[in-house]
Amino acid sequence: MGEVQIISTCLVVATPNESISIPKNISKIEMTPWDLQFLLVDTIQKGLLFHKPKDENNNIPISSLIDHLKTSLSHTLYFFPPLTGRFSTVKNTDDDTISFFINCNNIGAEFIHANALKLSVSSILDSVHVPIFVHHLFPLNNTRNFECVTKPLFGVQITELVDGFFIGCTMSHCLGDGTCFWHFFNSWSEISRGYEVISKIPVLERYFSEKMEIPIHLPLKLDDEKLSEKIEVPQLVERIFHFSKESIARLKDKANSEMGVNSISSFQAYLAHLWRSVTRCCKLDDKEEVTINVIIGTRSRLNPPLQEGYFGNAAYFKTVKTTAGELLENGLGWAAMQINKMVAAQSFEEVMKFYKEWVEKPMLFTNASVLVGNKIGISSSPRYNIYGVDFGWGKPVAVRSGKANKNDGKITLFPGVEEGSVDIEVCTLPETMQELENDQEFMEVVTTKA
Repeated sequence: MGEVQIISTCLVVATPNESISIPKNISKIEMTPWDLQFLLVDTIQKGLLFHKPKDENNNIPISSLIDHLKTSLSHTLYFFPPLTGRFSTVKNTDDDTISFFINCNNIGAEFIHANALKLSVSSILDSVHVPIFVHHLFPLNNTRNFECVTKPLFGVQITELVDGFFIGCTMSHCLGDGTCFWHFFNSWSEISRGYEVISKIPVLERYFSEKMEIPIHLPLKLDDEKLSEKIEVPQLVERIFHFSKESIARLKDKANSEMGVNSISSFQAYLAHLWRSVTRCCKLDDKEEVTINVIIGTRSRLNPPLQEGYFGNAAYFKTVKTTAGELLENGLGWAAMQINKMVAAQSFEEVMKFYKEWVEKPMLFTNASVLVGNKIGISSSPRYNIYGVDFGWGKPVAVRSGKANKNDGKITLFPGVEEGSVDIEVCTLPETMQELENDQEFMEVVTTKA
């Protein structure tokens, strides 16, 4: 971490802007199955890269920038009380289980000021592979969600570069999903630009199905030594591949044409292309099982749909399985159709089936389970408003993710700078990445820098 130096660390508490008042005071939030499923895995870590802000052609002093961002963060946190709280637990002696809830006690979010004055914006933008130092641009590394009983649920690290700065945020995944994460990031930028009230107030009341007993009881012991076991992660390489709007359209047309349909979406087409390409480059035996895990959003699938601004997790994962041989023999359209059929089957009834079955038999993701081989895991979304985040000095030039939940086969989706394009962060073993970079069928869809 020698390239990144920590200058200061503190806790930032939520404080209201003097001219506003939010009457509803929330002190405790119960947690849903969608929240609790992430207890044993890592946090969400995403960050934005900016050119150094200027005022009348002069650089703004970094001390003024830090003070401004810290103050605007504090005012923004006032609208998001879970982010400055901690998890609390209750032991249920009747059945020897434990229950979690969010204690909105305003202990504070972590705020780190760091510098990396040997690094530039181009050292991040122009690197073929994501440089390892990017992982050190985030706070709360190596934190799993259940540890936020004592650790902050949210953290920010502002790192000054020679010609820019990076804002890295870490949020407990049990607080919310990517929609919530970017809701906060955008709200913070609004307050930074001078808004007194954010444009979208978060809805903090959690969704629970009818006649459901809360809190949920979990057969979990926090003093279990297995929870603190370190998982050996192999050496991994990350690279961001850019798919243009035109390339995606060609994939979609090809997939639909091969199947004689028009129902395959752009998303399903480029996921199928990725799945087939990575599988091909892993050089697996034809009979080996391969899977792709896709996020299923529940906000619009509920009846009635969740309110706009719902601040909590509202998603689960579904898996599509086949064999390496079948996936590669049957073509792009067939692979995309398998994803299409699975997504189409996720009705309101299926959402509620997952929800109720989880309560009866809780299934917690673990770091060990996501490291099992031959899996492609999809995270994030190209629909998030990332390049609209403007703190008052211009929009970001890039988005990057931290080290949390990285494993062989992890795919992170971001919108590209150009409308309709997608940046796809692929994390694999070095040998798989080399094969992928030399794979003509995969790379002919990728737009590379001149």
